[in-house]
Amino acid sequence: MNETALLRPAWTPLTIALMVIGFVVFWPLGLVMLAYIIWGDRLNMSRGEWKRSAERAFGSCKRNMRQAAEPMASTGNAAFDEWRRSEMERIEAERRKLDEMRAEFDRYTDELRKARDREEFDRFMRERNNGNSGGTSQD
Repeated sequence: MNETALLRPAWTPLTIALMVIGFVVFWPLGLVMLAYIIWGDRLNMSRGEWKRSAERAFGSCKRNMRQAAEPMASTGNAAFDEWRRSEMERIEAERRKLDEMRAEFDRYTDELRKARDREEFDRFMRERNNGNSGGTSQD
């Protein structure tokens, strides 16, 4: 099955229109679209690789923002402070669990993609070999 993307890095009417609109609305958007049209085919990373790359680039920012958002000062009510601390620990444990599940799902989708690619390659090789075995070899 041949799949084509609606927005691919090529000089199509859609990408040209988006580039022009980008320049009209806010010129850096037009530049980004122009760069995508010219160099977008070199950005052939999978979705999981993009997520991991973004996590490496912005992970420390997220952690710092989360720590800055935590209130450090005591309210003066020991029971409330204890409850708040236990809830924050519970939420953090749930966040870690969700991060692990996301990573597991990314690994799963990567394995599915690899299996599909392997199947398509094997099918290609079978068809190629079947086509060459029936005729004369060309040198």
